[in-house]
Amino acid sequence: MDTGVGSGSPAGLVPGPCDLVTVPARHGLEAVDILRLRDGVGPVLHDRAGDTLGFLVPPGTADGWDLPGSACTQTYGTCTQPRGQGSGAGGASGEPPVAGTGWLVPPEGAYAHATEPAELRAALGEAARTIAAAGRVQPSRV
Repeated sequence: MDTGVGSGSPAGLVPGPCDLVTVPARHGLEAVDILRLRDGVGPVLHDRAGDTLGFLVPPGTADGWDLPGSACTQTYGTCTQPRGQGSGAGGASGEPPVAGTGWLVPPEGAYAHATEPAELRAALGEAARTIAAAGRVQPSRV
């Protein structure tokens, strides 16, 4: 099945349902930066409170996702559609597919239709190591 991941075509339409990987905001923001540097970030959601980020990933990812500190669920709707197209969850006004969220990386600003799960897993691992290393650094006393 073509999920549009790494297809090089413009973001904005994921055929059918997608899954959503949610992570704490700190880890998610680090992972977004890492994925942007590697041209691998798909659309990303944030909750209105700023506590979590959600990465849209291809359907079926939830079946095998087991990364501690994160969760992966199905959204039961079309992830994103171009503005003015259809009436799915990401329909005419470009709303995110999950209620109570907003776009951190909107579909039109993403490099792919969805983030590749293996790339996301690697970026989240790198983000965790970066955050842990930053916590061990002692501020210099000048």
